[in-house]
Amino acid sequence: MAAGRKRAGDGPKAKADPAAREIPEDEMPETFAAEAEGDFDDDFDDEDEDLDEADPAADGVPAPLEGPTRCGFVALLGAPNAGKSTLTNALVGTKVSIVSHKVQTTRAIVRGIALDGAAQVVLVDTPGIFSPKRRLERAMVTSAWTHAADADVIALLVDAKRGMDEEIEALLGPLKEIRKPRALILNKIDLIRRDTLLALAAQLNERLPFDRVFMVSALTGDGVADVRRWFAEMVPLSPWLYPEDQVSDAPMRMLAAEITREKMFLRLHDELPYRSTVETESWKELRNGSVRIEQTIYVERESQRKIVLGKAGQTIKTISSEARAEIAGIIEQKVHLFLFVKVRESWADDPERYREMGLEFPKGG
Repeated sequence: MAAGRKRAGDGPKAKADPAAREIPEDEMPETFAAEAEGDFDDDFDDEDEDLDEADPAADGVPAPLEGPTRCGFVALLGAPNAGKSTLTNALVGTKVSIVSHKVQTTRAIVRGIALDGAAQVVLVDTPGIFSPKRRLERAMVTSAWTHAADADVIALLVDAKRGMDEEIEALLGPLKEIRKPRALILNKIDLIRRDTLLALAAQLNERLPFDRVFMVSALTGDGVADVRRWFAEMVPLSPWLYPEDQVSDAPMRMLAAEITREKMFLRLHDELPYRSTVETESWKELRNGSVRIEQTIYVERESQRKIVLGKAGQTIKTISSEARAEIAGIIEQKVHLFLFVKVRESWADDPERYREMGLEFPKGG
């Protein structure tokens, strides 16, 4: 089960004047109306280092909504690196999705569970939608559109700094066919002039009308509360699907693997190809209350394995230390993390790997 929700103090602190993040009516333009393993079993455990404490930032408990309970699914769509995972984490109030500068880091569908008064909003953080070339990429994009069609509400997240580009253009056509309430969320507004933001919002609304437009900074939390409240108002009347303290429906084993994969990408940047993965092989609760976790990092070539290990094992030790500290902060237990690095050629063509990520294995090459 995912880690419990902390009702106050989770997630980034929003700046003052959140209402200013939604476009005022008087400023709206008229257009708005398979297996080849290496012979190495390199493992690292940095359990002797002190555990880092969780670092929650202050964020008030959402004000209650009046009336009966609501519950529904919101699909967050966008191009790679638009900030969907960062927004998901901000809306939930704690980390449930991997965040990295490397594009296409979200592979499996991650559901974060946000609360706003009497409403429970299940956020579906989909993989970034782009023009797929490989089998794994096709599976990711297909999964994103499938979950969008099944959701109660659609939100298109656009990197305001990038503006309208070919990837956003390609999203607007299919979105028009999905008859659900939809919001446009312009992200990274702290990097763009307000008049530029208004022009971009008008341009997008002219191409595809949206029910609401929000301007946010998912990183700082500015404007996020407005988005969460609107989602809460739009999901249908329904009993809650999850307990109040549950923040994700992803197993903790999967989240722990995603955390390690995130630390690996953050550490290695462009040195390591996108086609690498992490699997939690073992999770054991020990008698002293700590947890022993064994994970395997799979890469496709021996040269990649050496990159992950680093000189004298320093890179993998750093990855292990950072991942262990974050996992420990989430589950609030001492963690002994053992990492193994193995070569598995063509792992991205193994149907079993797709099942573990919750993706459908595409037929063909």
